[in-house]
Amino acid sequence: MRYPKWARVLGPGLITGAADDDPSGIATYSQAGAAFGYGQLWTLTLCLPLMIAVQEAAARIGSITGSGLAKVTSQHYPKRVLTLVVSLVVIATTVNIGADIAAVGAALDLFISVPTVVISVLFTLTVLGLEIFIGYEKYAHFLKILALALLSYVATAFIVSQPWGEIFKATFIPQIEFTSAYFYVIVGILGTTISPYMFFWQAAEEVEELEVADRLHKARRTMREIRMDTSVGMLVSQTGSWFMMITTATVLHAHGVTNIATAADAAKALEPLVQTFPNSGTLAKIIFAIGIIGMGLLGIPVLAGSASYAVSEALGWSAGLDKKAKEARGFYAIIVISTLIGLGLTVIGIDPMKALLFAAVLNGVVAVPLIFLISRIARNPAIMGGMASGRLSRVALMSTFFVMLICALALLGSMVG
Repeated sequence: MRYPKWARVLGPGLITGAADDDPSGIATYSQAGAAFGYGQLWTLTLCLPLMIAVQEAAARIGSITGSGLAKVTSQHYPKRVLTLVVSLVVIATTVNIGADIAAVGAALDLFISVPTVVISVLFTLTVLGLEIFIGYEKYAHFLKILALALLSYVATAFIVSQPWGEIFKATFIPQIEFTSAYFYVIVGILGTTISPYMFFWQAAEEVEELEVADRLHKARRTMREIRMDTSVGMLVSQTGSWFMMITTATVLHAHGVTNIATAADAAKALEPLVQTFPNSGTLAKIIFAIGIIGMGLLGIPVLAGSASYAVSEALGWSAGLDKKAKEARGFYAIIVISTLIGLGLTVIGIDPMKALLFAAVLNGVVAVPLIFLISRIARNPAIMGGMASGRLSRVALMSTFFVMLICALALLGSMVG
């Protein structure tokens, strides 16, 4: 299949953006809509330029240096900084993997009478098989197609009657509640939108794009193409998140459902999409489960791959999804180990919905020091040469750092208070 020229520009940025709406993202945006109605829509508007700035910087670092973030850190910073960076991303991604696997198990448990543990194990083995045995180019095309799973929320948003004036007002005008519950979800939104694994994944994938282009004697991607890819990917991500939030706000919050405790609660947001069909409740659960499975297949490999890139780069191992398992044994071993540890968290019986939101909050906290490091690398001419961050990029990156830091401190203050 031959894609139009503009579509062929899309790659790591689009995949990263689509993976951002993994099960953890779906749960976080749904919980925000259910708990606070349209009151947190403004955070998505705030996050869009911030996430573009961070992902553009990560992509630029990978493309210009030809190395991932962990390798660049190992070359230019003390070992203790490298150890901290790799540890943070591995811990956060492993917890996220566990939460995502638990969510898939809970979603399938809605209509399959098989123990959740068995479902989780089978799904995990499927994910590992896809990540290890499918070549990068085929895998990338597969991931682009899975991004369409988000369309069920878009369709539902247009089927139900919406107060569009109120929605657009809430999208641009902040409504802040000074409570721990409010800031917990805010940090979760920031963490699932501007996530550590996304930084490492996109930088590493830009390196793979360089290697593939050189091997096939193709022209390398220009910075203009990389920025377009990144911007489109982040816009796709935030558009999907926006529709998730307004759908759950209208369908759930407006009708008194302010807490999503189970997968069945989350699935109710899609019932208006199929309300004219027999057994609409069951059909909504099936659609929800398909979406969770699709985004789990998309998100979990990105999470595990990000952790593996970080560890492999730090240890100097051969790394890359474009390589066969026998060519990068350590890289694939880390993918398997991190995914199986995530599965282990599922087996011990974590609450899927609480775990998904907690994973997002953990990402929001962990992202703070990593964004500071990325801003330092991206602005350093000794590392980036003539492609070091300009004034706009520097301001955007530091703004992202301070926004994330302030929200994390506000959460801590509200919990202590």
